[in-house]
Amino acid sequence: MIAQRKDDHVRLAVEQQQQHSGRNQFDEVAFVHHALAGLDRAEVGLGTAFAGISWQVPLYINAMTGGSERTGLINRDLAIAARETGVALASGSMSAYFKDPDCADTFSVLRKENPDGFVIANVNATASVDKASRAVDLLQADALQIHVNTVQETVMPEGDRSFSSWAPRIGEIAAGVDVPVIVKEVGFGLSRETVRRLEGLGVRVADLGGRGGTDFARIENGRRRLGDYAYLTDWGQSTAACLLDAQEAGLPVLASGGVRHPLDVARALALGASGVGVSGTFLRTLLDDGVSALIERITVWLDQLTALLTMLGARTPAELTHCDLLIRGELRDFCADRGIDPGPFARRSSSPDLPNETTGNTR
Repeated sequence: MIAQRKDDHVRLAVEQQQQHSGRNQFDEVAFVHHALAGLDRAEVGLGTAFAGISWQVPLYINAMTGGSERTGLINRDLAIAARETGVALASGSMSAYFKDPDCADTFSVLRKENPDGFVIANVNATASVDKASRAVDLLQADALQIHVNTVQETVMPEGDRSFSSWAPRIGEIAAGVDVPVIVKEVGFGLSRETVRRLEGLGVRVADLGGRGGTDFARIENGRRRLGDYAYLTDWGQSTAACLLDAQEAGLPVLASGGVRHPLDVARALALGASGVGVSGTFLRTLLDDGVSALIERITVWLDQLTALLTMLGARTPAELTHCDLLIRGELRDFCADRGIDPGPFARRSSSPDLPNETTGNTR
C-alpha cells in the first residue's frame, strides 16, 4: 500500500508539472538593471555556507521519493545526477523504510551512487529520535530534514490527524541527532512566526517550502474518490512571500517551491536564501528524457546562474542580497499586510543598512 502511494505521488506530481500555468509570485520580483554593475566571470564563485554547512553550489535536489521499486530507480538516477553536478541531494520521506525495512535500498542508493556528496535524510515530525538516527545512519547523511505537512496530512485519506506533538518532537530530534536538522514545509510555506519557533526548538535551518511548485493538497485530493478537498488547492504562502516574511526570523533559510529556472534561483538568493531546492522540474526532466538530460539541465542551470551573478555584479550567491529588487503585485500587497516595507529592497546597492546583513560581504 505504501509503495503504491509513493508511485501515485510521482505520477500525480508529474501530471501537475505538465499542467502548470507557468506563472507564480517569483514573477513579481524584479532586479533593477544597473548597466555598469557587471564583473568578470572569473571573479564569480557559486559556493555557499550556512549553519556550519558548506556547499559547492547553492542549488540542491529537494526531497522527492523512495519506498518502491520504481522510486528506488528514480533515487538512483537522482543520486547519479547529484554526483556528476556537485549539487546536494535530499531523500524523500523515509517513513516507508520504518514500516518495511526491505525497501531500505530504495533510499540507501542515494549514498551508494553518490558516496562523496552532501546527502540529506528525511523523516516526518512524528518520528522518534531512534528512527531519525536510523534514517541518518542508513544514508550516512550529512544533515536531517524533518518535513512538516499538516495540509497534506489533512487531505490524505490515511493521513495523520494529531499535530500537537510535532513541535516538541522536532525539538527532541534536533537535540538527539548528530547532524544539523533542517525543517521543511512540503509546499505551503513557513511563516516568520514558525521560523522563529523552530529556532527555539534547536533547528539549524528552515526550508521554507512555499506554494508555487508541487501542490500536495491537490495530489492527495486526486487520491480521494470524491475529490472533496479541492477548495484547499493553492493554500499557503508562496516561496517568494515566505522569503520576504523571514527576513529577520533568525535562522538561515533555504528556498524551495515553484523554482522554474536559474532566474528564480537568483531571485530566491537575492531575497536571502542560502540555497535553493528544486524537485518537480528536475523530476519531469528525468522521467521524460533520462539521467543524462537531467545532468545536462543542472549543468546548464549552474552555468546560467554564474552568468546572472556576473551580470548583476555579485561575486558570490550571498552578494545577491546587495542587489536592488522591485517587489510588485500581490507580493507587494502581502508585504503591506505583514508589515514589511518593500521600499528598501529597491535601494540596497546604495544603502549601508541592508535588509539582510547575515549573508555576504559588501562589494
